[in-house]
Amino acid sequence: MSAVSLHQPVMLDEVIATVTPRAGSHYIDATFGNGGYSRALLDAADCHVLAIDQDPDAIARGEPLIQDYAPRFALKQGRFSQMQSLAEGFGDANGLDGIIFDLGVCSTQLDQAERGFSFQKDGPLDMRMSQDGSDAADLVNHASEEEIANILYSYGDERASRRIARAIVKARAKNPITRTLELADIIHSVMPRPKPGQSDSATRSFQALRIYVNQEMAEIEQALDAAQEMLKPGGLLVVVTFHSLEDRIVKQFMARRSGKIARPSRHLPETAEQDAFFELVTRKPLLPTTDEITGNARSRSAKLRAARRLDSASQNAAPHQQIGGI
Repeated sequence: MSAVSLHQPVMLDEVIATVTPRAGSHYIDATFGNGGYSRALLDAADCHVLAIDQDPDAIARGEPLIQDYAPRFALKQGRFSQMQSLAEGFGDANGLDGIIFDLGVCSTQLDQAERGFSFQKDGPLDMRMSQDGSDAADLVNHASEEEIANILYSYGDERASRRIARAIVKARAKNPITRTLELADIIHSVMPRPKPGQSDSATRSFQALRIYVNQEMAEIEQALDAAQEMLKPGGLLVVVTFHSLEDRIVKQFMARRSGKIARPSRHLPETAEQDAFFELVTRKPLLPTTDEITGNARSRSAKLRAARRLDSASQNAAPHQQIGGI
């Protein structure tokens, strides 16, 4: 099965239009997946791209791209929080021209039952993006009821977290929980049947477990800090998010680092920090078009945020024209 049939890069046109690749420039595709953003960057200009992914399957899928675009393209395995060490020697003395993140789970991973990300098909209760370390089965079978409830509430916004955690602990006392459909059935047993149009009642719990197993929120925070250090003046940070937790982290990071502090009231004026490292390119996030949502349902919750790196001489300069409204 081809990579194209397995995964569609979300908001690809908007990402490339925001980055506007130039000949001789250097970009990091921090979430390679199946290479949609990398290929588009390389096709748009005679530029250089370093792609990163922690999934060894993604690295294997990227081999044809390496052959097609060498020496302008390189692919390395690792977490995007490790960007600075993985990108050593890449770029010029001033830094990078752009870094792109797509924080959604690659649909290839979701569609592979053996990876254990989804309850749509039965598979081992895994959920590890890097395929190493503790998996979701370790968590549900060994964490305390309170720990499981806190994870489901904190990372899935699951209001029935205590009820679900209680059911998990009761079920594992009889037999270890090792399969995705097994866990989904346990959750379904204590949840009301979804109304028409509502998502499956196991969705939030599976999201929460995946986020916790892969430490996704901490990874995002570390990667954004690294991006600030790696971008040259004028370099672009572009992030596509898919749920409120990760979008909140990105939004707050860009607001703080652009000199905007969250206001206690929307009726009060914005206040500025002493130092600003970015200027906002998107005051409001860009959203996918209706046509894209129709063709790729997984894009419906996507939000694109972007910021441009400042240098010390331009931190107090007037901002460039921004995309989106106030």
